[in-house]
Amino acid sequence: MNSVELFAGAGGLAIGLSKSGFNPKAVVELNKHACNTLKKNSIFGYGESLFEGNVVDFDYKQVNEAIDLVSGGPPCQPFSIGGKAKGNDDSRDMFPEAVRAIREKRPKAFIFENVKGLLRKNFSEYFEYIIFQLQYPSVVKEESETWEEHRSRLEKYHTKLQHEELEYKVVYRLVNAADYGVPQKRERVFIIGFRSDVDAEWAFPEATHSEDSLLWDKWVTGEYWIRHNIDKPCIDERTDKKVAKLHKKYGLFRPIESPWVTVRDATSDLPDPKSPVAAQHDQHIFKDGAKIYPGHTGSYIDEPSKALKAGAHGVPGGENMIRYEDGSVRYFTVRESARIQTFPDDYLFEGAWGEIMRQLGNAVPAKLAEVIGLSVFNAVSQTRI
Repeated sequence: MNSVELFAGAGGLAIGLSKSGFNPKAVVELNKHACNTLKKNSIFGYGESLFEGNVVDFDYKQVNEAIDLVSGGPPCQPFSIGGKAKGNDDSRDMFPEAVRAIREKRPKAFIFENVKGLLRKNFSEYFEYIIFQLQYPSVVKEESETWEEHRSRLEKYHTKLQHEELEYKVVYRLVNAADYGVPQKRERVFIIGFRSDVDAEWAFPEATHSEDSLLWDKWVTGEYWIRHNIDKPCIDERTDKKVAKLHKKYGLFRPIESPWVTVRDATSDLPDPKSPVAAQHDQHIFKDGAKIYPGHTGSYIDEPSKALKAGAHGVPGGENMIRYEDGSVRYFTVRESARIQTFPDDYLFEGAWGEIMRQLGNAVPAKLAEVIGLSVFNAVSQTRI
């Protein structure tokens, strides 16, 4: 199936969707370093289909083929809790461009991803407006209209008995990437839509991994520590209470999901980045200067990582550090960060260290994209239009 990928960044979403069966006919990205990363990894076929520039300037007439999917992660800074959170007043709000892509290419489905902050109470009215636009992309905002006036017009159209224009059935959900086998506690909003004439019976994929299963493997059976050849540490009081609840909840039978994947699970086969053999692994280079300070304490090695972040001014320390059992910390290497975001080991990144970490912090975990992409691919392929 053919797709158009907007706001591609380093390619995490596109990688997962490609593995799901979607073939990108156009990949749009503005950042030159991210574009260099996409071009470097030509194995994914981005060379000819890459448009390096502002999505506002992209002409969809360039894409001659029928498009089954439009996807992308519109810039999250307007809605990020860690950013300035200007929402619709931020010039980086690119949801109107996502709507334009749907209006002009009329895909059978779309997948958009954004930060948890999009669901904040102070953005609720604008989020409702975004959903209305995605439902009715042909009801175009007029130049003289404010977004509030356009939303009001969309509300009136929504309540009509009959609709003549292009429309989509839209659902959204806040998901945690760790629940799908990603070694990172990364909560993101996914917005999925199917064209109204596509008879797709679809729901968000069920979680495959859980914290309960990780706790069970650590503190009930001890399998986690055995797997890593580590002596079982002493349990703290807070965790002990969680384990007591586990016994009440599950009795003698372990949870059915697989355990959350930890930083140690994801990186244990990589050597110490200070060692001479580290050079055998692409972009596995030690970076000095990691420090703990309030609110930035690193990601514990035996838990999924905190959500990697891009940061408005450089790379935040806490989210991009590994924290060992003794409390010491160091920065994740690029390769470790790529593992945390479930990029393939042969995927290489272009730019200075800070720029690469920004690309990784902005990325959609490739494994999560594949899980959701495959479910959408199957839903669309099994329908008749």
